[in-house]
Amino acid sequence: MKLSENEAYVQALNKLYGLINFEMRPHDRYMANKLDVTRPFRLMSFLGNPHQQFPSIHIAGTKGKGSVAAMCAASLQAAGYRVGLYTSPHVQEFRERIRILTPEDTDGRISEDDFVAMMDEMKTAVAVIEGVTWFEIVNAIAFLYFTRHKVDIAVVEVGLGGLRDSTNVITPLISVITSLSLDHTEYLGSTLTEIAQKKGGIIKPGVPVITAPQKPEAMKCLLEIAVEKESAISVVGQNWQFEGRNQELVITKSPSAFIPQPSTFALALSGEYQLENAAVALAALAAVQPDFPALSLSAVRTGLATVQWNGRLQIIHQSAYTPTILVDCAHNAYSAAKLGHALTHDYAYKNLWLVFGASSGKDIHNMLIELLPLAQGTVATLADHPRAVAPETISSLAAQSGYTIETSHNINEAVAIAWHKAGPQDLICVTGSIFVVGDLLNQWENLQSRLLSNDTTLAKAAIIPG
Repeated sequence: MKLSENEAYVQALNKLYGLINFEMRPHDRYMANKLDVTRPFRLMSFLGNPHQQFPSIHIAGTKGKGSVAAMCAASLQAAGYRVGLYTSPHVQEFRERIRILTPEDTDGRISEDDFVAMMDEMKTAVAVIEGVTWFEIVNAIAFLYFTRHKVDIAVVEVGLGGLRDSTNVITPLISVITSLSLDHTEYLGSTLTEIAQKKGGIIKPGVPVITAPQKPEAMKCLLEIAVEKESAISVVGQNWQFEGRNQELVITKSPSAFIPQPSTFALALSGEYQLENAAVALAALAAVQPDFPALSLSAVRTGLATVQWNGRLQIIHQSAYTPTILVDCAHNAYSAAKLGHALTHDYAYKNLWLVFGASSGKDIHNMLIELLPLAQGTVATLADHPRAVAPETISSLAAQSGYTIETSHNINEAVAIAWHKAGPQDLICVTGSIFVVGDLLNQWENLQSRLLSNDTTLAKAAIIPG
């Protein structure tokens, strides 16, 4: 990923990445001796328990948790609140993970100088608390930053799982669980029941729960946990019912007076699956609204209609003279299926061309099964990331299903290959990994100029910039 030119910031990031980093080191990730569930609490206590200084919304799930977090934060920000937003992983730049959104600052990412200063503060904690991990330190910085900047509320996305995640030190106003599917099976388990047990670990005694629609085995597990914790649970698709299409959500049944029925909401985020995510966000916002009276229905409508969440069905280039380029961070089989549905239902094009890269530990075979039949051609590539799978491995997996695909070890070259094969009415979709999408977005301005430079007509074409 691209780094800032600020030398102190780069040095601080390098120190952070020098800690045990489960995002970067898949082969030893989640070893029992590194996953100490007491350590995040000890770290918070050492820092003065900053996580106890602000109310929060806590969001776990396999898919959609980032989108739900962004929608909740944007709506609260539109109501005039100072909102901490903690998400992971980042798409383009590390500071995306820690934001404070205000009416004056809708981007709100932590400044480089603040990050450097807070990393310096963490030196003692790293020395005192043995085995502290990369994510635990990032988590601590986020909560300390939110406390010092006096956020009104924080929207916190779980990093991985829930039960053992370092964000699970918080006791939120509402726990939210988005759609569950098989992912990170080496840690979370190989069945939906096991995954639901891990994700449901964020449910706290007496704290209400919102859940997206789930498959029966996952729902049974979540309901059992909620009963055990004496936590009231509200199920989107049952207590909350919705319908919609073309980025318009209609709530047809609502248990909350805050959201009348029917109510219609325009959505900024594309894809049919965002209807469910928006319904989950609405249910969560209705749950916290009594504590935040300035959160009006108008503010929620503004938040859902204006929220930005890069890398999710995002068109970065479009003109009448060239192929359209779409990026999407589909990084498991479930999200690949959702992307496939969007590609066949929501976009008009003559031919589809895929640029695909994936990370180790993913079900690449089934991801390819979902996407390859839709494409005229595919180029396998890789991100600049330690967990990136070699394009040749992806090509071999494609061959097992009867598909021949090209390979490139450079994302720019891979996109250029697809670009030169595609026609003006075609669609190029770059997907398979958050890291692949991030790499492209970081380099897109220069690559776009090179792709258009050979034709002055193209250079003058109307485009949607990345």
